[in-house]
Amino acid sequence: MTSMAVRTFLKVAPILPANTSLLLRGNHGIGKSQIVRQFARVIRRQLGLTAAQFPVVDRRLSQVTEGDIIGLPSTDGEVTRFNPPDWFKKACDMPCMLFLDELNRATPEVMQAAFQIVLDRELNGWRLHPDTRVASAVNASAAYNVNEIDPALLDRFWVVDINPDLADWLTWAKDPNKAEGGGDIHMTVTDFLSQNEKWLDPPKNSEMGKKNTSRRSWEKCNDALVAAGIIEEPNHELFYPMCLGYLGTEASITFVEFAKTVDNRVTGEEIINDYKKVKPKIDRLGQERMNTAIEKASDYIVTLDKLTEKQGHNLAAFMKDLTGELRISLWTKITTHGIDKLELAKGIHKHCAKEILDVFGVPIGQSGVGILPNIPGIFKTQAEKK
Repeated sequence: MTSMAVRTFLKVAPILPANTSLLLRGNHGIGKSQIVRQFARVIRRQLGLTAAQFPVVDRRLSQVTEGDIIGLPSTDGEVTRFNPPDWFKKACDMPCMLFLDELNRATPEVMQAAFQIVLDRELNGWRLHPDTRVASAVNASAAYNVNEIDPALLDRFWVVDINPDLADWLTWAKDPNKAEGGGDIHMTVTDFLSQNEKWLDPPKNSEMGKKNTSRRSWEKCNDALVAAGIIEEPNHELFYPMCLGYLGTEASITFVEFAKTVDNRVTGEEIINDYKKVKPKIDRLGQERMNTAIEKASDYIVTLDKLTEKQGHNLAAFMKDLTGELRISLWTKITTHGIDKLELAKGIHKHCAKEILDVFGVPIGQSGVGILPNIPGIFKTQAEKK
């Protein structure tokens, strides 16, 4: 197996030669098509192009006939040539991400045509644009009713077995740019799965015909609840029935019960900008959910260039309510950028130094800090300068 996490794939794939065709293998519902769209976004950045200048051309080969892929013939009275379908001509005329999905569900004739695209980057004399990328995706398991891929065809691909973990999924889910492959998943869903990872993917050896969760089903459930305007109303009479059709019985019951709690709707922005308002919710959190609150707060802080006085006081108040271990955890996360965000680091140091030093029993007096402990982040930097 050539197993790889999504974050690794998105680092390796873009530096492969443009004429290298990629084959992504994995179970259904893990988001292979979304990964290809994320890959396209990275290529756009490399080439300095927009989504309109480097589109994703997506063809599901299971739904394509031989004529749909090779085009129709025309003649000038002396010779005959095939006119390509519009989607293939686009990939020849301009740089694209040509995504040939469900390759192993295609008919043998369609797979032969795909062979020429993958191998020679052309079809019936029409050549792909030099910057066009070709990617395919397949479900690769004995559990699927699919065709075997000819070894000669497989040999023409850079093959990877996509094995996304929870961190990969959360990175995608929190990306608000849905048009370019982000998930834009509501925090109610991401918070639930952060604490209940077992519901993210279908269980192994699941019963045939039983409705189970998958990454795709969570996305569809999220989108449906958002579209219905009830994503933040778990007590709504339609919330549970809507989840039921996407997630199955057990996952729906657990998710709805979670969504009814108040703590999962605390955002990092609320903690830093209006801590007094959300403090009652914070006070009710257990250790595991407090870790989630820390993640949210740190994710928000590192997007800032500096802290306002109000934000600094809110951060200090939040940190004061944490245990020593959790204070250090939060400190480590929010000082990751160090001197790259110097004004932000100064603000964090100014407002939170006392709370951090208290963990180590180091007092702060009128004369300032007498001993500088080796704490990750700004203290270490300051100590090294002295």
